[in-house]
Amino acid sequence: MTTTGLGGEVDRILRGAVARSVGRAVDMGIVEFHGPDGEEAMIHMQCPFRIVRNGRILLGSKDMRYAQKGAGPHAFDEFRMIYDARTVTLNGVLGQLHPRVDGVTVGETGELTVNWEQGFRLEVFPDCSGNIEAWRAFVRGDAHYGFPPETV
Repeated sequence: MTTTGLGGEVDRILRGAVARSVGRAVDMGIVEFHGPDGEEAMIHMQCPFRIVRNGRILLGSKDMRYAQKGAGPHAFDEFRMIYDARTVTLNGVLGQLHPRVDGVTVGETGELTVNWEQGFRLEVFPDCSGNIEAWRAFVRGDAHYGFPPETV
């Protein structure tokens, strides 16, 4: 686990927080957490990511590309993509289990892993060679940290 620099800051924000919900704003993935002191923490992801549990992919950013069966031509704007259906299910599970963050790792090329109790893991994979923000983690009303650091 990274304990200094960017990884240390993200770990400080998220460790002990309860994973509350997963969603999206247009095509940006969002994971919301309820911090140990009542604060709202979030991760915004503009690069590929997935949520896994016990070796199974529960949700992936690419799920935003595929409409639910019978959703029609405006499925993306109407939140009727496979991603949206899976977030409803996942949010129900999170609401029952209240998994806490028990570890954060940030790799040298910005890959972010957030481990939650009960076998959950968020994996974020920056895939752009340019100086474009891939993800950010923050507590509402406080400092923001992300990758690449100079874009946040």
